[in-house]
Amino acid sequence: MVDQQRSPATRRLVLLTGATGYVGARLLNVLEKRGVRVRCLARRPEMLSGRAGARTEIVPGDALDPDSLARALQGVDTAYYLIHSMGSTDSFEETDRRGAQNFASAAAKAGVRRIIYLGGLGDSNESLSAHLRSRHEVGEILRSTGVQVVEFRASIVIGSGSLSFEMVRALVERLPVMIAPRWVSVLSQPIAVSDLLSYLAAALDVEISDSRIFEIGGADQVSYGDLMREYARQRGLRRLIIPVPVLTPRLSSLWLGLVTPLYARVGRKLVDSICHPTVVRDNSASDVFPIVAVGVREAIRSALRNEDREYAESRWSDAVSSTGESPGLSGDASGSRFVDSREVDVNCPPDQVFATVERIGGRNGWYFTNWLWGLRGLMDLAIGGIGMRRGRPHPERLRVGDTLDCWRVEAVEPGRRLRLAAEMKLPGRAWLEFEVIGNERCSQLRQTATFDARGVLGRAYWYLVYPLHQVVFAGMLRGIAAASHKRGETQRDAFNPSALVQVLVFLFFLAVCFGTAALGAQWTFASVNGWYQTLAKPAWTPPDWVFGPVWSVLYFLMALAGWLVWRRCGISGAQVAWFLFAAQLVLNAGWSGIFFAMRSPGGAFVEIVVLWTAIAATTLAFWSRHKLAGWLFVPYLSWSSFAALLNLAIWRMNA
Repeated sequence: MVDQQRSPATRRLVLLTGATGYVGARLLNVLEKRGVRVRCLARRPEMLSGRAGARTEIVPGDALDPDSLARALQGVDTAYYLIHSMGSTDSFEETDRRGAQNFASAAAKAGVRRIIYLGGLGDSNESLSAHLRSRHEVGEILRSTGVQVVEFRASIVIGSGSLSFEMVRALVERLPVMIAPRWVSVLSQPIAVSDLLSYLAAALDVEISDSRIFEIGGADQVSYGDLMREYARQRGLRRLIIPVPVLTPRLSSLWLGLVTPLYARVGRKLVDSICHPTVVRDNSASDVFPIVAVGVREAIRSALRNEDREYAESRWSDAVSSTGESPGLSGDASGSRFVDSREVDVNCPPDQVFATVERIGGRNGWYFTNWLWGLRGLMDLAIGGIGMRRGRPHPERLRVGDTLDCWRVEAVEPGRRLRLAAEMKLPGRAWLEFEVIGNERCSQLRQTATFDARGVLGRAYWYLVYPLHQVVFAGMLRGIAAASHKRGETQRDAFNPSALVQVLVFLFFLAVCFGTAALGAQWTFASVNGWYQTLAKPAWTPPDWVFGPVWSVLYFLMALAGWLVWRRCGISGAQVAWFLFAAQLVLNAGWSGIFFAMRSPGGAFVEIVVLWTAIAATTLAFWSRHKLAGWLFVPYLSWSSFAALLNLAIWRMNA
């Protein structure tokens, strides 16, 4: 049984591996709150900076490096083995085998009392997938040196940010109708991440005399289809799932890679595993551990509560192993290193500029040609990469180790420096770095892209994308500078006019627009009943009485659109938009003067083409600041298009 009241583990040293992963990161928080002395083994210790508590020791090491394991295991009583290579681009079975052999041998030599290992459910008597087979093999290897091993075998883990939950969430949220392969009907026994953590923590003090395997799961046995239906029910969504028998694991993984955050290689291993039933057959865990696991409904409800926060406590994609090897900037360079560095002066203090830099990526975008970044992500997915859909864990702040679309944060110096390491498929290694220096009034922002090419293919890649980089990186730098200015203006003076001022300004816009109409009408009336009536016109020319009401509506919509943009941005916040707005008004009145007063349909056609361009530009400028204002200009743009065609026809018929 387990003594959870006075745990001797608080006086013993516990080694935690996999602390940057989904389960490991949450387990670290649980152990620290219980006062356990924890030492974390990490390939990149800087990724735990700011995440581990002050009393937690962080040591560098790798399961594939026996010497580092010997140092890390010195004085350790209990070790958690939460390492796997599911995201590896190489043979993950061989990698997992070597890591487990090294760890078991080092633990035995260091006198470790117990290893706690998290594996996967599955009937060993069946022909299992490579992933599940490797999970079982690792458990056997850890037991082979005589160290006591507590092995938990679990099925799907349900929690905000977990791989399976994120896959279910993405499928249900994005697809009203799902063409589902056969594996969606295979039974599993999902476990809530909170219950899994309770088992792992309780294993520190469980009283057993020999190594044991415990199968653990939640209260319900369900399929992935059932999970998707329950998620949809709790989200208030209606979804149709159509099973088909012909979707192979390979096609399924590519399909998941397109519509979910899973990378193709991870999706393939996941699909291979969930093709097998993963249910609890041995209930002995309930006899040893005083834990009552919740069912699927409560597990999903809890995950959604966490999903509604700004970011999940940890995410499966945060683990370095989820993307395979990702060497840092330090180390030996293999190949030629190319550098693209540029800088810009910004009339803002450094902290303001860096705050803008730190918001880059995810839903915030990349400050320039986001569609190109999206296209690059699709290309990466097509060749088995991670794409651009991992997003970022927090919309404002970044920490070392955070995922950022296809990048990972490698270094952060608040207010000064941010370095990102690329994790997309590349013939080499790549980094993107931002540095900010300056004083209270102005800053200098330097952006540096570095590519460590691998072989001839790497060099060819650099030269091939170099022209595109000149456009994208230069635009991104300008975008950051502009966003920094805008951020400063917003912080200094949020535009919030009084109700009286709003009414007066709306009346002003009406006066300006209808004043333009009156000016044009003066020129129109002089000829509309005389010279204009003598002109040949196409059969589709509207009756004369139509023009007045149509233009009255258009001028009103024009005034309303301008007022909406002013109310949101003021004058200084949309200077380009106001210039375009004024220009199209001048051209609008000018057309009447050229066509009717000067009686020149040809000159009027040239002018209306310029007018149409100004209206289109104003529509886009308004759209970028207030979407409704942009829509209000669409009827004006449409009518002007018709007017231009009518003008052209009259000119040609009377030439």
